[in-house]
Amino acid sequence: MKLLLIPILVALTANSTGSVALAGGFALNEQSVKGLGNAFAGSAATADDASTIFFNPAGLTRLPDNSIFGASYVIFPKVIFQNRGSTTATGVPLSGGNGGEAGVDIIVPNLYAAWSVSDRLKLGIGINVPFGLATKYESNWVGRYQAVESKLTTININPTVAAKLSDNFSVGAGLNIQYAQATLSNAIDFGLIGRSVGLPTQSQQADGFVKVTGSDWSVGYNLGVMYEPSKTTRIGLSYRSPITQDIRGNADFTVPVSARALTARGQFTDTGANAVLNLPDTLSLAVYHELNPRLAIVSDVTWTNWSRFKELRVKFDNPVQADTVQPENWNDTFRFGVGVNYAVSKQLTLRTGVTYDPSPIDEQFNTPRLPGGDRTLLGFGASYRPSKSLNFDIGYTHVFVNDSDINQSSSTVGALRGNFEGSVDIVGLQLSWEF
Repeated sequence: MKLLLIPILVALTANSTGSVALAGGFALNEQSVKGLGNAFAGSAATADDASTIFFNPAGLTRLPDNSIFGASYVIFPKVIFQNRGSTTATGVPLSGGNGGEAGVDIIVPNLYAAWSVSDRLKLGIGINVPFGLATKYESNWVGRYQAVESKLTTININPTVAAKLSDNFSVGAGLNIQYAQATLSNAIDFGLIGRSVGLPTQSQQADGFVKVTGSDWSVGYNLGVMYEPSKTTRIGLSYRSPITQDIRGNADFTVPVSARALTARGQFTDTGANAVLNLPDTLSLAVYHELNPRLAIVSDVTWTNWSRFKELRVKFDNPVQADTVQPENWNDTFRFGVGVNYAVSKQLTLRTGVTYDPSPIDEQFNTPRLPGGDRTLLGFGASYRPSKSLNFDIGYTHVFVNDSDINQSSSTVGALRGNFEGSVDIVGLQLSWEF
């Protein structure tokens, strides 16, 4: 048996959960449709709407009025697995298909608001989704003993304050109050387990199931500074703190009749469970520069401390149910992006951008719950301002994902060998109102 409590893509809607798989980690940058049009390049220095609460809170001082905006993103992930000789622990080929298309199309919204206390003091609040990933395979696929469904719903509430210390230097800080709710499931080869203890069962002939659910509240912070050496140039430096989620809940087991003798020993019975999830801190340095009144370039480099994610250990309250441990050993990453904004008129601005986002996952630690591959993002977008107070934004980003191999094996679930390929398409729509 293999249990993993992994973060998953989140939806802020009541009835939707989402997935963006084959990701560069599981951080989500879908916080601004303007940023989506630039493939999220330079977001810590752009600071042209209230989403700067997330990307760089110091940027609030650039907003002249009170404002509020809502945005929605439709995300179309594609995750396809190809089996290449997967076997049980005894060397017999694993039965089942390739799992179908494991991505789940969803809608993810966010909301930001900013208030001007004075020319030099600003307040704001954001409701957003900073992390996540989801995958869902067919229940009888070849990798069912390692993963079937993985899902996490999170909501992050981000109150913020910013102050202009001089005409060209600002600082900002925010509190992140984050809720996380997780669900994961996988099949269990009770035929193999029963046979190992003398029961008359056969591998892959007595499958059971386990479902783990849990939730937690935790707190972090974000900080930012912004320096404007001229009216046409600004430099932003932004930091988001690590957050540790101690996700607690229940493990529910379904055991076939032929293996019920195992529960008499106290194993595989419903019990409490928990897993500590170490979310990374990030540091972003970004530049915005206007080449002329119509043309501006944006760029950034962002470091993510993925090496905090060393292992995923699930502990059970049942003392005879052993912990499950998945080594992760992720690597820190540097993401690089560059974008261009072109003002066609006072009402219309066009955007584009490209970003390279490497995977933190070495292939020897690739798992079906979170398959990793280096990503290249290509974005396009437009802003239209029909009046001084209203602004509409639309954006689109296509994510090219490098194929990645998997060779995960253990004495209980066998070896899953194959290849993952996929891509992600993201479309966003945003409405801003200044008052």
